[in-house]
Amino acid sequence: MYKNDWAQWHAGLERRRASPHGMLAITGMHWLTATPQRFDDVPGSWSVTADGVGVTLSEGETLTVGDLEISGTHAFGKVDEEGVTAAFGDAIAEIARRGSGIVLRPRHPSSQRLISYEGTPTFPPRERWLVPARFVPFTAPREITLSTVVEGLTDEDEALGRVEFEIDGVPMSLIVFPGAPGAMTTLFTDATSGVTTYPASRRLPIPRPAADNTLTLDFNRATNLPCAYTEFATCSLAPPENRLPVAIEAGEQTPR
Repeated sequence: MYKNDWAQWHAGLERRRASPHGMLAITGMHWLTATPQRFDDVPGSWSVTADGVGVTLSEGETLTVGDLEISGTHAFGKVDEEGVTAAFGDAIAEIARRGSGIVLRPRHPSSQRLISYEGTPTFPPRERWLVPARFVPFTAPREITLSTVVEGLTDEDEALGRVEFEIDGVPMSLIVFPGAPGAMTTLFTDATSGVTTYPASRRLPIPRPAADNTLTLDFNRATNLPCAYTEFATCSLAPPENRLPVAIEAGEQTPR
C-alpha cells in the first residue's frame, strides 16, 4: 500500500513538473531595469521603475492579463514574489520579485528542455526512511538569510524551529520553514549530494506535528528543486545547519 501511494504521489509530481507552463518550459530569465528592453522569447519592451513593471507593445503585439487583452503600453504595477503572469499564444510570461530585483521568465510549451524531458530517477521507496521526529519550535520565528543558486542573490525566510531525529542512532536536526497550509518544509543536503542526488539541495515536506509535537519524516518524498531542471531558476539553498552527515538514499536523484 505504501509503495503504491508513493508511486501515485511521484507520478503526480512528474505530471506537474512536465506541464506546458512548468519549470521545464522556461526559456529565459531576464532581469528588468529602468531602461526598456526587448527579448527574443516574449513580446514587448519591458522596464521597471519605482512605480512597478511596465511593458510597451509594438503594433500587432498583444498580451492577455486575466481576461483582458492588452496592447500599447500597460502598467503591471508593483509585483511580489508570487508574481503575475501574462499570456501570448500558447506561452506565458511570469513577472516576479526576486530579492531586490524583478525577473521576467517566459514559459513556452515548445521548450526543448520540456520536450526532451525523460523523467527523474528515484531511489526505491523504503520504510527505513520513515523516520520518527519531534518538532522543537523556536520561542519566536527567526528570519534567516539563505543563499540561492544565483550569485549575489539571497532570500529571507522565516524559520519556525527544528525537527530532531536519529538515523542509525546518530542524533540530527533540520531547521524548518513554513510550507503547505498547516505543514512545514525544509531544505537539506547529505552525503549523496553531488554523487547520486542534486548537489545544491533537496526539499522535504514536513507534516503537521501531533499535539505532543511528534511527527514522521518521509525522506522518500525528498524532491529536487527547480534549479535541478533549468538554469533559469533562483532556488534558495539549505542553510549550513541542514547539511546531514549521512547518505539519505531516498527520494529523487539527479535528473537525467
